[in-house]
This record gives sequence, C-alpha cells and structure tokens, in this order.
Amino acid sequence: MQDLKIDVSNVILDVEAATNVEALSKLADVMYQNGYVKETYKDAVIERESSFATGLPTVYCSVAIPHTDIQHVQSKSIGIAVLKETVPFVIMGELEETTDVKLIFMLAMDKEDAQLSLLQKLMGIFQNDQLLSLIANAQDKQTIVDAIDKELSEA
Repeated sequence: MQDLKIDVSNVILDVEAATNVEALSKLADVMYQNGYVKETYKDAVIERESSFATGLPTVYCSVAIPHTDIQHVQSKSIGIAVLKETVPFVIMGELEETTDVKLIFMLAMDKEDAQLSLLQKLMGIFQNDQLLSLIANAQDKQTIVDAIDKELSEA
C-alpha cells in the first residue's frame, strides 16, 4: 500500500455527532471537499452502512470501516474521524447488535481488489491497542497520519 498516502486534510478530530449517519456525513463531506470522492459518495456510503454494517468491536475502542463502490471515488484515500463521544454502529455481520464507535476509517478505493488488501492491513492496526490509543487520543492530525502510514508501509 505504499501508493496510498493518507492526506492530513482527510483527518478530523473531536467530531461531534449524535448518530452514525451524522458522523459518516461529516467525514464524507470533508473527503468530497478535498476532491477524493464524488458527490454521490456520501449517500452511497450511508446507504451501504445501513445494509452492510461496518462496526468492529476491538479491545481498546470500537472502530467502523465504512466504504462503498468504486464508482463513487475520484482517487483512493482514507478519511479518519476521531469522535468526541462514541456513537453506535451496527456490528459487522450482525443485524441489530451495536458497538459504540470512537474511530471511523472511511475507505475510498478506486479498485475492488485494493479494498480487500487495505482491509487486511487495517485489521493489523485494529488489533494494536497501543496504536488505537495513540490515534484516539492524538491532539494533532499529523501524528495520526504518520502512525497509520508507518503501519501500512510495513505491512
């Protein structure tokens, strides 16, 4: 994934959201404003989340990895939101059971196979409590970008 760099402008901290839809909207809007996704991306990612949930309970804090089809993407990127307060997301593979999500990793991939390999690499991050703690508590965006870029380039 050396060719995937996280743009610091796609990282948002202390996001206030009452629902997962509000959180997804805010992050998708940022990625759209930065030119990484098309106007259709936000609605597509919210719609997909309602059918195929992406909440993942991890030991340190729960994460969500929303994504949607490649036709809504301009150029590949990851948007990251650190929520001020957790919001419930339905757990991946479940119908109703939720987990309180602190971190959102919104994927915008331009190739189907790229998404799968990125998900595998992200799983390594999600299993690393120290790294999740660093991301969840970071006071500046560059710290988050550096930590994730390092993990993705080593994987």
